[in-house]
Amino acid sequence: MLDAILAQAASHPTSAAAGLPSELQTFVVNLVYLIAAACFIFGLKFLASPKKARRGNTIASCGMAMAVIATFFDARIMAGGAKGLTTALLGLIVGGGIGSFVALRVSMRGMPQMVSLLNGFGGLAAGMVGFGEYLRETFVLAHVPGVDVRISVAMSLVIGMITFTGSLVAWAKLEELKVKVAGMPLSGVVMFPAHRIMSLVAGALILVLVLSLIGSEKAALLAVLILVIAAGYGLLFVLPIGGADMPVVIALLNSFSGLGAAATGFVLHNNALIIGGSLVGAAGLILTLIMCSAMNRSLLNVLAGGFGTASADAGGATATTTHTGTVRKMDAEEAAIVIDASQNVIIIPGYGMAVAQAQHAVAELMGVLQKKGINVKFAVHPVAGRMPGHMNVLLAEANVPYELLADLEINPEFSQCDVALVIGANDVVNPAARHDKASPIYGMPIFDCDKARTVMVCKRSLNPGFAGIENELFYLPNTVMVLGDAKAVVAAICKALKEA
Repeated sequence: MLDAILAQAASHPTSAAAGLPSELQTFVVNLVYLIAAACFIFGLKFLASPKKARRGNTIASCGMAMAVIATFFDARIMAGGAKGLTTALLGLIVGGGIGSFVALRVSMRGMPQMVSLLNGFGGLAAGMVGFGEYLRETFVLAHVPGVDVRISVAMSLVIGMITFTGSLVAWAKLEELKVKVAGMPLSGVVMFPAHRIMSLVAGALILVLVLSLIGSEKAALLAVLILVIAAGYGLLFVLPIGGADMPVVIALLNSFSGLGAAATGFVLHNNALIIGGSLVGAAGLILTLIMCSAMNRSLLNVLAGGFGTASADAGGATATTTHTGTVRKMDAEEAAIVIDASQNVIIIPGYGMAVAQAQHAVAELMGVLQKKGINVKFAVHPVAGRMPGHMNVLLAEANVPYELLADLEINPEFSQCDVALVIGANDVVNPAARHDKASPIYGMPIFDCDKARTVMVCKRSLNPGFAGIENELFYLPNTVMVLGDAKAVVAAICKALKEA
């Protein structure tokens, strides 16, 4: 086959005056795309293991670099001559520069917000490229786009614009912008009057317009209407979902951005976009289902209108609550005495640890305890480990061994645990999830840390978590509160342990 291509390339180096690349060049570009796709697949495979995650990220990044370089030799760019190459290079420099600047400055606490923005602009790119290609074929090339192209354009417009505006709302909710929409805080559940009717009408309009665009030979106005209404539907789609469900929504929008890229790949006949977008779409959907499972909720339940507003302990918003029962408190020195007398300690990090940037102090505490012969393990909830603060990534950054990290399978060990140290976690340790059927978190798998001999909770206050409800754990007889900034409190406990 290669010999035939080489022979054809020798006799026909280019496609006449159009300046299109030879058969050999097209073959090489597609071969590089195939290698890049293999890098994406292996990268995803390695990302499944914390030990190999960095290697997987490197492999996938190399694959993307190969795909970007190969795209400069794509037929459409080569046909544009110096102008086409300059435009592509300018886009690479501007986009790469902005991406590098943002990535270098973002903290781990801001990672969910950055992921949301990247999803959004990926969707915007898919929608704009699909729209531009439709206009190019319709008006510049003056021919009727095929049905396959019209279907792909419609999908890229719908998925891309819903992803864009929905991701912007998700970013704003996670960032806890101090704004109100329809008289309600943006970080919580926002519902307009007749919100669901508006969503149904917008969805029906999009369906009708998509079918009309597919059936019309030239319908630029329909494409514009789809673009605008889909953008509005993205707002209606995410506004009613509460802050506690944002990690699930971001994972779903990540899947949407991949599907939008794949649809754009069909419009452009670009194999790298089709393969890469399909992988992102599938991986994002799997992650969405995993996180729903970790919350013991269906995806439909999440999308029907989530629960909770962000609280002060989750990043600054205020929450009104009535505290009942007795709360026992300790200072860092007293906590150190209790921990020093223990044999088994399980540390449960949460979003509060990410807010306080306390991961290095926690790693130091682990080292101090191990030197004293105390067995230390970490319990990382499936949701907290994947999105809100990326607990496992933060702990890895502080050189906490992966072997010490456990998921919900650690629950049977709490009954033999001397001290369960909760650092900034809230809803994932609330016993109400097991028995209170009226609670919005009822049925969500949690850590059974209340079964430990002593539970120490390190938080800034008694305020609720993202679900916006009181935590029964705070009032149990075996629970003590060590109130304060997590980084300062853990550092003080370490100091007291060293002096003991």
